[in-house]
Amino acid sequence: MTAMATRMRRVTPMTTMPMPMAMRRMSMPTIIIMITATISTMATLMAIMITMRMITTTTTTSIAVTTIATAIPMLMKTNKPPQKRRLVTSDAAMSSEPAASQPAGMPESEAAALYRLMTWLSPSFPVGAFSYSSGIEWAVEAGDVTNAASLREWLGAMLTEGAGICDGIFLAHSYRAASSGDDVWLAEISELASAFMPSRERHLETTAQGRAFIEIARAAWPAAQLDRLIDACKTAIVYPVAVGLVGAAHAIPIAPTVHAFLHAVTSNWISAGARLIPLGQTDSQRLLAELEAAVADTAKHALAASLDDLGSATFRADLASMRHETQYTRLFRS
Repeated sequence: MTAMATRMRRVTPMTTMPMPMAMRRMSMPTIIIMITATISTMATLMAIMITMRMITTTTTTSIAVTTIATAIPMLMKTNKPPQKRRLVTSDAAMSSEPAASQPAGMPESEAAALYRLMTWLSPSFPVGAFSYSSGIEWAVEAGDVTNAASLREWLGAMLTEGAGICDGIFLAHSYRAASSGDDVWLAEISELASAFMPSRERHLETTAQGRAFIEIARAAWPAAQLDRLIDACKTAIVYPVAVGLVGAAHAIPIAPTVHAFLHAVTSNWISAGARLIPLGQTDSQRLLAELEAAVADTAKHALAASLDDLGSATFRADLASMRHETQYTRLFRS
């Protein structure tokens, strides 16, 4: 028994795990203090890491805010429209008055004259011009006018050598007689213009349009001296004389009045030819453009001509207006 006890005492220390030397020397309070310090250290490290993350986030946000704050003025500056550069002009080209003091647009008198001319000589002004062809209907029936080219030749001759130039001369002289107040001269011009028509239908055409023109213009744009001018004529007033009287009563310049009248007459001739041949709208406008120079030259000659220069060389057109009276099938009144 003594021998077994001695053997057991020798074996037991070998199976028991020896304690570290530091643990043997530390008491329980010391160990608790160390654990607490360790936890405190870990908490401090975590606080430092969170602080660094917050600093990084704040820095990033600050950089982003700074970038946006810098970009917005740049974008606003870029979107501004570029400033117009002032043109450098010579002293001779610069006006003596400031631009703000110069009136915009045309003068009131010129605007009124243009407005009235465009209205009175428009195809929509109700003088019944659309129902007259000045003998073109018979020319188409006879085969003298068959296409745009032959219509251009026919109208060019009527404009420069026939009814066009004669009507322009009557308009210019009636305008001057009305403006000067010479009632005797005005009556002579009106009588000569009425007698100058080559046929009954042409006389009907020009007097009917003259009467309608005066009545409508007087009703819409009354003028003080227009009634006196009408009474001075004493006979049926033909279309060009009527335009001359109304233009003079409203003090519209004579040159644009003659030019606008010849343009209106030529346009009505083209309209009649386009319906009779027939022609398309584009061909009609092309024809009017080709006659532009002839209209301008005829107006210029009419303004410079005297009554002694009156005359017609368009015998075929005069015969056409006569034969149209007995034409079997007719769309127009002349």
